[in-house]
Amino acid sequence: MSTRPDQPLKNAGLAAVLSALWCGLGQIYNGQIGKGIAFMIIQFINACLMFIFIGFITYPIMWIWGMLDAYRQAEEMNRRSKYDTEE
Repeated sequence: MSTRPDQPLKNAGLAAVLSALWCGLGQIYNGQIGKGIAFMIIQFINACLMFIFIGFITYPIMWIWGMLDAYRQAEEMNRRSKYDTEE
């Protein structure tokens, strides 16, 4: 029996959509506050880098990575939560 309080399951699709709307927001939804803020700062830097054109490469890469990371982390959290309740 688990001694941890039950954590609500995270909606992986919602986490990905939130990250699509604003990079880092999906990580914050997943409870990874520091990581979400770091993603937001990096994306701000990427937006500034668009003035020297490298941002046109780094911005979409970070945006896609943020969406995939939010989705995968939500799935992993749900998987761990499911195994914790089975013990």
